[in-house]
Amino acid sequence: MIIPINDTSGLGFLPGVDLQFMVESLVVVFLTSLRIGAFLIASPFFGGTSVPLQARILLAILLGISVFSVVPAPDLKSFEALSIFRVIIVELTIGIAAGLILTIWFSAALLAGEKIASSAGLGFAAQVDPDSGGQTPVVSKTLSLFLTVIFLSWDGHLLVLRAVADSYGFLPIGATPDFYELIKGGVSAAGYMFIAAAIIMLPLTMFLMATNLVIGVITRSAPQLNLFSFGFPISMLAIFILFYLWVGSLGSALDELSRSSVEDLMTILGGALNG
Repeated sequence: MIIPINDTSGLGFLPGVDLQFMVESLVVVFLTSLRIGAFLIASPFFGGTSVPLQARILLAILLGISVFSVVPAPDLKSFEALSIFRVIIVELTIGIAAGLILTIWFSAALLAGEKIASSAGLGFAAQVDPDSGGQTPVVSKTLSLFLTVIFLSWDGHLLVLRAVADSYGFLPIGATPDFYELIKGGVSAAGYMFIAAAIIMLPLTMFLMATNLVIGVITRSAPQLNLFSFGFPISMLAIFILFYLWVGSLGSALDELSRSSVEDLMTILGGALNG
């Protein structure tokens, strides 16, 4: 059957002609990608400079499409101009808060490495960290990379992505979370960060303090021994030997830290979304 040129009654059956449906679908995918995209930007691994921005945007869109296929789509007709702006702010807040909580937990390794480096005299061995934008000791960066490898080894990145994706079931797009729980979770994560950093660095710093005490007694009893020419090489040698002997316990501590961070993130998201 040939449709005349002036007859447009058959165009409604052609796919892709309904532009309004296409625009609404793109808007919904955009809204579902905001929460996950904000989390990818603020999280410690996905938000690093080693992951290209194009890859993060593409991953956020793909995850948004997957969420859009299983979560009921919001009714865009019920949103006004100011209401849709509020929804965007809320979605970005949830994603950024979740990513920052995980980043605060991971900062425990950086803090522990910084204190270990300052105690061992390795504070001068610093490099420009592209993630933080400042000078970071090599020890801190090494512990951070060690923590990231352990986090990826037991699929922690998949668990946090699943937690953020499951949050759409508890808090649909357009609903308001409990911001008090998010703020409380961030403050508690900061407290746990200092506790975890103290637990990680305490064995090495205590041994280094004892080593420096012995070096101080020796240089005091024998003034001809220069503190920098005699004590500094001993401290450097001691810290490398301690790292070699301590790597097994360090791996267990960082593994527990990464698992605790994921569990705390799930608990905070559950409390904030369920009220």
